[in-house]
This record gives sequence, C-alpha cells and structure tokens, in this order.
Amino acid sequence: MNRESQYFTLSIESLRAIGGWAAACAERALPVYEAHADADARPRAAIEGIRVFAGGGKRTARLRTLALAAHAAAREIGEPAATAAARAAGLAAASAYTHPLADVHQTKHIVGPAAYAALALELDHAGDPSIGDGEVRWAIEHAPAEARAVLLQMPARQPGKSRLEALLYALNAGIRARTLPQDA
Repeated sequence: MNRESQYFTLSIESLRAIGGWAAACAERALPVYEAHADADARPRAAIEGIRVFAGGGKRTARLRTLALAAHAAAREIGEPAATAAARAAGLAAASAYTHPLADVHQTKHIVGPAAYAALALELDHAGDPSIGDGEVRWAIEHAPAEARAVLLQMPARQPGKSRLEALLYALNAGIRARTLPQDA
C-alpha cells in the first residue's frame, strides 16, 4: 500500500460530532477526578474546550493546550481512578486533532476518552468490571454515526492484555458493529 492510500477524508463536522460524544463520555468520569483534586480544574477546562469546538467553535491552539494540561493533571494526581478520569478529559479535547490516517493507533483518539472514563469509574468502584462494562455499553449506545464511519476507515484494534486494552477493544468492536458486546 502506498503512503497516499493510507489517508482518508475526515471532515471537521465529523470531528465535531466525535468531540461532543468524547466530551460526554469523559464528563461521566469527571467527578472521580474532582473528588481527589481539590480545585484543579484542568480536566474540566479540557472538556469545556472540546464542547466549544463541538458546538461550532474553531480548532485553536488553546484546545491543544487544554488537552495537554489535562494530561499533565493525570500525571500529577497519583491516584489511578483520578488519573484515568483526567486522561479521558485530555483525550476528549485531543479528539479534535484526530489524523485521517488508517492506523490502529489513531483509533485511540476516537475510543480513548470513553475507555479511560470507563476505567476511571471501574477503579473508583473497587475495580468492579461490571461498572466499566456498563460504561462501554453506554458509550456504544451514544456514539455518533461519525465515530463508526471513521473507525471503519482504520484497522480494527486487537484485544490486549490489560484492562484498558480490553475496554478499548470492546468500544472499537462495539461501535464498528453497532451492537453491544456481551463482555468488555
């Protein structure tokens, strides 16, 4: 396959739809972060930033800065559930910068916010996998058609060894199939 054929068309409207959904997924886990972070508003600001973009705002350098700040918050918090919640917010903001490249690593830009949110909520409930599985089902049910269309342009994720990889796989497969997986 030549380098040119590895790219596909990805509209700003598709990125807006995906960004709005990513914000909704990340926001479900935001209370986990905020319960451990006192007044650190970086993940919340990242979610608000992607919501502005999803609502028709410009894709500016500020949005990238908000995403990076949420990732910095994730590195600094030191609590696994809160770390995952902050990563969900950072990835949600970064979803506006998804590359139209047919590469399995790009799928994380689409399903990453939902997977990290599911992991955050699961970890916050003593690692109960039914919590994460429920979040995966919610995310699949609420995924916009644009998420499916973009994922179908990329190679499918494979199941991995970690819980995060399992959640990423379940989201990717479920959105592609538009069915709810039995197990995440």
